[in-house]
Amino acid sequence: MTAATRSEHDLLGDRDVPAEAYWGVHTLRATENFPITGMPISAYPHLIDALAAVKEAAALANEELGLLDPKKAAAIVEACREIRDGKLHDQFVVDVVQGGAGTSTNMNANEVVANRALELLGHDKGAYGFLHPNEDVNLGQSTNDVYPTAVKIATVFAVRGLLDAMSVLQDTFAHKAVEFRDVLKMGRTQLQDAVPMTLGQEFSAYAVMLDEDRARLAEAVQLIHEINLGATAIGTGLNAPAGYAEAARRHLAAITGLPLVTAANLVEATQDCGAFVQMSGVLKRIAVKLSKSCNDLRLLSSGPRAGLGEINLPPVQAGSSIMPGKVNPVIPEVVNQVAFEVIGNDVTITMAAEAGQLQLNAFEPIILHSLSESITHLQSACLTLAERCVSGITANTEALRTSVENSIGLVTALNPHIGYTAATDIAKEALATGRGVAELVLEKGLLPAETLAGLLRPEVLAGSGQALV
Repeated sequence: MTAATRSEHDLLGDRDVPAEAYWGVHTLRATENFPITGMPISAYPHLIDALAAVKEAAALANEELGLLDPKKAAAIVEACREIRDGKLHDQFVVDVVQGGAGTSTNMNANEVVANRALELLGHDKGAYGFLHPNEDVNLGQSTNDVYPTAVKIATVFAVRGLLDAMSVLQDTFAHKAVEFRDVLKMGRTQLQDAVPMTLGQEFSAYAVMLDEDRARLAEAVQLIHEINLGATAIGTGLNAPAGYAEAARRHLAAITGLPLVTAANLVEATQDCGAFVQMSGVLKRIAVKLSKSCNDLRLLSSGPRAGLGEINLPPVQAGSSIMPGKVNPVIPEVVNQVAFEVIGNDVTITMAAEAGQLQLNAFEPIILHSLSESITHLQSACLTLAERCVSGITANTEALRTSVENSIGLVTALNPHIGYTAATDIAKEALATGRGVAELVLEKGLLPAETLAGLLRPEVLAGSGQALV
């Protein structure tokens, strides 16, 4: 050992570890073996906090059962609480994508907690004869119950941020729905003129879609409150004493404030990734809805003179290096791309869940990575769309009204009063001559002027005034 390093030993032999590092030889080998994404697990602070919570709960359970010396337990608990307070996160250095079902992540946590606990007991880092990463910090545990439990807890807390962001976007669309409640426009089906509606109704639909998806996301979160802590290697609970699983669950629920439950069948829970597949499916649903809404915003704002030009998106940056004055719908475009990513992540999670073999799924690291990216990027996308785009949208009110007045689609509102055949004839003549529907109806004496005016009132055309959320 030199002044700058300490020597640590594992199954493969001795290695020098930086003296100041809280991680040890297992973490060192993992950083060498998995130079994959360049993203350490510390990039996901919810995961680090969850790992520390699991280790703290395990220490408390082991002390309660008389398996862990109280002084060791107290030091481990204090180290874990420091980590949950945001300290030592930079010591979680293994790549998020790794082989081994998350063992490198678990060992990184064991080593950091052990070395900080050793300091609290007055010992040097690496003095594992006094407190050991495996024998004490990992007592009664396996990566196969620690890692999935931590991933679930991290996901619960990450989803809270997404739910809040979706609420912000939902409210922004809802406010626009109220603002545009009296703005009449043509609705379209298959990009063809359909029947009149209000712009408020259009924006209300976007708000309602988000509300529905928030409800589905909240439902999916409930599934991941079921944990397999105490299952150890394959679900049989080998090396975890009687009472450990319940004690650990109870302490973990108290630490996290979550209504955690132990799976009814730990063998099934240790090999199954169905809750992650379900969660990813809901995230994909959200992405698809968001992308569709952004497609609409891009289409409705197309122009400014040769497109639909029904709404104006707030300009946020110059759009072209060659075309002066061009402004592009860059905010909806970036949300589209996030949606594409989330859909791809769902495929990755599906394949990883399917690829599990026998009593364990070894591919939860890529599930964690994909799920975390989907959640955090959707959260950012929702906030960006709300703040940088939707809140500043304006309507080209007169152009919208003119398009309604000139639309053949008006004739649909007259069907019950002049009949389908007469309405078809009016539509054909209006299209051929360029004349208005109302003008032709009056000319042919199909309806009195007063009746026609009543039928073409905006609140009637838009569906009995149902313009708001």
